[in-house]
Amino acid sequence: MQSKLQSPYCYTTIKVLYKEEGNSNKLTYSVAEAETVNTKQKMKSAAFSCSLFLLFLGSYSLASEQQMDVYEYLWNNNTDIANKTLHVDFLRQMQSGSLQAERYVNFTLQDINYLLEVTKMLKKMSKKVTKPDDLKAFMTDRYNKYKSFAASFLSQYLLTGEPPIKPTPAMKKYLSDYRAAMEANDGIYFAVALLPCSRLWIWLTNNLDIPNTNAYYMWKTENMNGHPEKHYKALLNNHLNTAKKVQKANAIFRMQMQNEHDFFATS
Repeated sequence: MQSKLQSPYCYTTIKVLYKEEGNSNKLTYSVAEAETVNTKQKMKSAAFSCSLFLLFLGSYSLASEQQMDVYEYLWNNNTDIANKTLHVDFLRQMQSGSLQAERYVNFTLQDINYLLEVTKMLKKMSKKVTKPDDLKAFMTDRYNKYKSFAASFLSQYLLTGEPPIKPTPAMKKYLSDYRAAMEANDGIYFAVALLPCSRLWIWLTNNLDIPNTNAYYMWKTENMNGHPEKHYKALLNNHLNTAKKVQKANAIFRMQMQNEHDFFATS
Protein backbone atom coordinates (compact mmCIF):
# COMPACT_ATOMS: atom_id res chain seq x y z
CA MET A 1 0.00 0.00 0.00
CA GLN A 2 1.24 3.46 -0.85
CA SER A 3 -0.20 6.79 0.27
CA LYS A 4 0.51 10.45 -0.28
CA LEU A 5 -1.06 13.31 1.67
CA GLN A 6 -0.12 16.96 1.23
CA SER A 7 -1.28 20.02 3.19
CA PRO A 8 -4.79 21.32 2.31
CA TYR A 9 -3.52 24.87 2.47
CA CYS A 10 -1.67 24.39 -0.80
CA TYR A 11 -3.60 21.66 -2.51
CA THR A 12 -4.94 18.27 -1.59
CA THR A 13 -3.75 14.98 -3.02
CA ILE A 14 -4.64 11.71 -1.35
CA LYS A 15 -3.64 8.69 -3.33
CA VAL A 16 -4.02 5.03 -2.35
CA LEU A 17 -2.51 2.18 -4.31
CA TYR A 18 -3.50 -1.34 -3.42
CA LYS A 19 -2.27 -4.55 -5.04
CA GLU A 20 -4.66 -7.40 -4.37
CA GLU A 21 -2.73 -10.56 -3.37
CA GLY A 22 -3.58 -13.75 -5.18
CA ASN A 23 -5.15 -11.90 -8.11
CA SER A 24 -3.57 -11.30 -11.46
CA ASN A 25 -5.24 -7.89 -11.68
CA LYS A 26 -3.75 -4.86 -9.97
CA LEU A 27 -6.40 -2.68 -8.40
CA THR A 28 -5.58 1.01 -8.15
CA TYR A 29 -7.70 3.38 -6.15
CA SER A 30 -7.26 7.12 -6.55
CA VAL A 31 -9.17 8.86 -3.77
CA ALA A 32 -9.86 12.57 -3.59
CA GLU A 33 -7.43 14.25 -5.90
CA ALA A 34 -8.52 17.86 -5.84
CA GLU A 35 -7.13 21.30 -6.26
CA THR A 36 -9.03 24.49 -5.54
CA VAL A 37 -8.36 28.13 -4.78
CA ASN A 38 -10.79 28.42 -1.90
CA THR A 39 -9.16 27.57 1.45
CA LYS A 40 -12.37 26.50 3.19
CA GLN A 41 -13.40 24.34 0.28
CA LYS A 42 -9.95 22.74 0.24
CA MET A 43 -10.07 21.99 3.97
CA LYS A 44 -13.55 20.46 3.67
CA SER A 45 -12.44 18.30 0.76
CA ALA A 46 -9.31 17.23 2.61
CA ALA A 47 -11.26 16.26 5.73
CA PHE A 48 -13.62 14.09 3.70
CA SER A 49 -10.76 12.54 1.78
CA CYS A 50 -8.81 11.80 4.95
CA SER A 51 -11.85 10.11 6.48
CA LEU A 52 -12.30 7.96 3.40
CA PHE A 53 -8.58 7.18 3.36
CA LEU A 54 -8.58 6.09 7.01
CA LEU A 55 -11.71 4.01 6.45
CA PHE A 56 -9.96 2.24 3.57
CA LEU A 57 -6.88 1.67 5.71
CA GLY A 58 -8.99 0.13 8.46
CA SER A 59 -10.73 -2.18 6.02
CA TYR A 60 -7.42 -3.20 4.49
CA SER A 61 -5.88 -3.86 7.91
CA LEU A 62 -8.80 -6.07 8.97
CA ALA A 63 -8.64 -8.02 5.70
CA SER A 64 -4.91 -8.53 6.16
CA GLU A 65 -5.40 -9.93 9.67
CA GLN A 66 -8.12 -12.30 8.49
CA GLN A 67 -6.02 -13.60 5.61
CA MET A 68 -2.85 -14.06 7.67
CA ASP A 69 -1.51 -17.62 7.87
CA VAL A 70 -1.03 -17.69 11.63
CA TYR A 71 0.07 -21.33 11.61
CA GLU A 72 3.09 -20.52 9.43
CA TYR A 73 3.70 -17.17 11.09
CA LEU A 74 4.17 -18.75 14.53
CA TRP A 75 6.76 -21.15 13.19
CA ASN A 76 8.62 -18.68 10.98
CA ASN A 77 8.75 -16.15 13.78
CA ASN A 78 10.48 -18.62 16.12
CA THR A 79 12.88 -20.59 13.94
CA ASP A 80 15.77 -19.05 15.86
CA ILE A 81 14.91 -21.34 18.78
CA ALA A 82 14.53 -24.32 16.45
CA ASN A 83 18.01 -23.74 15.02
CA LYS A 84 19.45 -23.28 18.50
CA THR A 85 17.84 -26.56 19.61
CA LEU A 86 19.29 -28.40 16.62
CA HIS A 87 22.79 -27.65 17.90
CA VAL A 88 22.45 -28.64 21.56
CA ASP A 89 24.97 -31.20 22.80
CA PHE A 90 22.39 -33.95 23.28
CA LEU A 91 21.32 -33.92 19.63
CA ARG A 92 24.85 -33.42 18.30
CA GLN A 93 25.98 -36.55 20.15
CA MET A 94 22.88 -38.41 19.05
CA GLN A 95 23.72 -37.57 15.45
CA SER A 96 27.32 -38.73 15.81
CA GLY A 97 26.26 -41.89 17.63
CA SER A 98 28.35 -41.03 20.68
CA LEU A 99 25.44 -40.27 23.03
CA GLN A 100 25.69 -42.35 26.19
CA ALA A 101 22.83 -44.80 26.65
CA GLU A 102 22.20 -43.50 30.17
CA ARG A 103 21.44 -40.02 28.86
CA TYR A 104 19.04 -41.40 26.29
CA VAL A 105 17.25 -43.52 28.91
CA ASN A 106 16.80 -40.48 31.18
CA PHE A 107 15.56 -38.47 28.20
CA THR A 108 13.03 -41.20 27.36
CA LEU A 109 11.76 -41.35 30.94
CA GLN A 110 11.16 -37.60 30.92
CA ASP A 111 9.41 -37.94 27.58
CA ILE A 112 7.13 -40.64 29.02
CA ASN A 113 6.30 -38.38 31.95
CA TYR A 114 5.55 -35.52 29.54
CA LEU A 115 3.26 -37.71 27.46
CA LEU A 116 1.32 -39.01 30.46
CA GLU A 117 0.87 -35.57 32.02
CA VAL A 118 -0.20 -33.85 28.79
CA THR A 119 -2.66 -36.68 28.13
CA LYS A 120 -4.27 -35.95 31.52
CA MET A 121 -4.50 -32.27 30.62
CA LEU A 122 -6.09 -33.08 27.28
CA LYS A 123 -8.65 -35.25 29.04
CA LYS A 124 -9.65 -32.24 31.15
CA MET A 125 -9.67 -29.92 28.14
CA SER A 126 -11.83 -32.33 26.12
CA LYS A 127 -14.47 -31.97 28.85
CA LYS A 128 -13.92 -28.28 29.54
CA VAL A 129 -14.20 -27.06 25.95
CA THR A 130 -17.80 -27.43 24.77
CA LYS A 131 -17.78 -24.82 22.00
CA PRO A 132 -17.06 -23.87 19.31
CA ASP A 133 -17.47 -27.21 17.59
CA ASP A 134 -14.11 -27.26 15.79
CA LEU A 135 -12.16 -26.54 18.98
CA LYS A 136 -14.11 -29.16 20.92
CA ALA A 137 -13.46 -31.71 18.16
CA PHE A 138 -9.76 -30.82 18.22
CA MET A 139 -9.46 -31.40 21.97
CA THR A 140 -11.32 -34.71 21.78
CA ASP A 141 -9.24 -35.90 18.85
CA ARG A 142 -5.93 -34.90 20.43
CA TYR A 143 -6.90 -36.57 23.71
CA ASN A 144 -7.73 -39.84 21.98
CA LYS A 145 -4.50 -39.75 19.97
CA TYR A 146 -2.32 -38.93 22.98
CA LYS A 147 -4.08 -41.58 25.08
CA SER A 148 -3.47 -44.21 22.42
CA PHE A 149 0.14 -43.16 21.96
CA ALA A 150 0.77 -43.20 25.72
CA ALA A 151 -0.59 -46.74 26.00
CA SER A 152 1.59 -47.84 23.08
CA PHE A 153 4.65 -46.15 24.59
CA LEU A 154 4.16 -47.86 27.96
CA SER A 155 3.70 -51.22 26.25
CA GLN A 156 6.84 -50.69 24.19
CA TYR A 157 8.88 -50.33 27.37
CA LEU A 158 7.05 -53.19 29.12
CA LEU A 159 5.42 -50.88 31.67
CA THR A 160 2.10 -52.12 33.01
CA GLY A 161 1.13 -48.88 34.70
CA GLU A 162 2.09 -45.26 35.13
CA PRO A 163 5.67 -45.22 36.50
CA PRO A 164 6.62 -42.75 39.25
CA ILE A 165 8.95 -40.42 37.33
CA LYS A 166 10.42 -37.34 38.96
CA PRO A 167 10.49 -34.50 36.44
CA THR A 168 13.68 -32.55 35.89
CA PRO A 169 13.52 -28.79 36.57
CA ALA A 170 13.21 -28.14 32.82
CA MET A 171 10.35 -30.61 32.46
CA LYS A 172 8.67 -29.32 35.61
CA LYS A 173 8.60 -25.81 34.16
CA TYR A 174 7.41 -27.09 30.79
CA LEU A 175 4.42 -28.86 32.34
CA SER A 176 3.71 -25.87 34.58
CA ASP A 177 3.48 -23.63 31.52
CA TYR A 178 1.07 -26.10 29.95
CA ARG A 179 -1.14 -25.89 33.03
CA ALA A 180 -1.08 -22.10 32.85
CA ALA A 181 -2.27 -22.30 29.23
CA MET A 182 -5.15 -24.50 30.42
CA GLU A 183 -6.40 -21.68 32.60
CA ALA A 184 -6.86 -19.29 29.68
CA ASN A 185 -10.47 -18.35 28.98
CA ASP A 186 -10.09 -19.40 25.36
CA GLY A 187 -9.07 -23.01 24.76
CA ILE A 188 -7.36 -22.05 21.50
CA TYR A 189 -4.28 -21.07 23.52
CA PHE A 190 -3.88 -24.59 24.85
CA ALA A 191 -3.91 -25.77 21.23
CA VAL A 192 -1.15 -23.24 20.54
CA ALA A 193 0.82 -24.60 23.51
CA LEU A 194 0.67 -28.12 22.04
CA LEU A 195 1.94 -27.20 18.59
CA PRO A 196 5.69 -26.57 19.23
CA CYS A 197 6.32 -30.18 20.28
CA SER A 198 4.51 -31.58 17.25
CA ARG A 199 6.19 -29.30 14.76
CA LEU A 200 9.69 -29.05 16.25
CA TRP A 201 10.36 -32.79 16.56
CA ILE A 202 9.49 -33.39 12.91
CA TRP A 203 11.74 -30.52 11.88
CA LEU A 204 14.63 -31.69 14.10
CA THR A 205 14.57 -35.29 12.91
CA ASN A 206 14.48 -34.18 9.28
CA ASN A 207 17.46 -31.90 9.83
CA LEU A 208 19.60 -34.37 11.78
CA ASP A 209 21.92 -36.49 9.67
CA ILE A 210 21.44 -39.82 11.43
CA PRO A 211 22.28 -42.80 9.17
CA ASN A 212 20.57 -46.18 9.48
CA THR A 213 23.74 -47.58 11.06
CA ASN A 214 23.33 -45.22 14.02
CA ALA A 215 21.89 -46.65 17.25
CA TYR A 216 19.47 -43.71 17.39
CA TYR A 217 18.18 -44.10 13.85
CA MET A 218 14.90 -45.57 15.14
CA TRP A 219 14.25 -42.41 17.18
CA LYS A 220 14.69 -40.40 13.99
CA THR A 221 12.34 -42.56 11.90
CA GLU A 222 9.69 -42.63 14.64
CA ASN A 223 9.53 -38.84 14.76
CA MET A 224 10.34 -37.60 11.27
CA ASN A 225 6.90 -38.07 9.72
CA GLY A 226 3.65 -36.36 10.52
CA HIS A 227 1.39 -33.59 9.32
CA PRO A 228 0.47 -31.31 12.23
CA GLU A 229 -0.97 -28.81 9.77
CA LYS A 230 -3.93 -31.17 9.26
CA HIS A 231 -4.92 -30.69 12.89
CA TYR A 232 -3.74 -27.16 13.66
CA LYS A 233 -3.64 -24.94 10.59
CA ALA A 234 -7.31 -24.27 9.87
CA LEU A 235 -8.08 -24.14 13.60
CA LEU A 236 -5.46 -21.50 14.38
CA ASN A 237 -6.14 -19.45 11.27
CA ASN A 238 -9.84 -19.45 12.07
CA HIS A 239 -9.64 -18.46 15.74
CA LEU A 240 -6.53 -16.27 15.92
CA ASN A 241 -8.07 -13.54 13.80
CA THR A 242 -6.91 -10.32 15.48
CA ALA A 243 -3.50 -8.81 16.08
CA LYS A 244 -3.99 -9.08 19.85
CA LYS A 245 -4.78 -12.80 19.66
CA VAL A 246 -1.83 -13.48 17.37
CA GLN A 247 0.49 -11.60 19.72
CA LYS A 248 -0.68 -13.68 22.69
CA ALA A 249 -0.40 -16.89 20.68
CA ASN A 250 3.13 -16.03 19.60
CA ALA A 251 4.17 -15.46 23.23
CA ILE A 252 2.82 -18.90 24.20
CA PHE A 253 4.30 -20.59 21.16
CA ARG A 254 7.72 -19.07 21.81
CA MET A 255 7.58 -20.02 25.48
CA GLN A 256 6.86 -23.64 24.57
CA MET A 257 9.58 -23.66 21.90
CA GLN A 258 12.01 -22.51 24.57
CA ASN A 259 10.75 -25.24 26.90
CA GLU A 260 11.44 -27.80 24.17
CA HIS A 261 14.94 -26.39 23.74
CA ASP A 262 15.58 -26.57 27.47
CA PHE A 263 14.32 -30.15 27.62
CA PHE A 264 16.85 -31.24 24.99
CA ALA A 265 19.62 -29.02 26.37
CA THR A 266 19.35 -30.48 29.87
CA SER A 267 18.95 -34.12 28.82
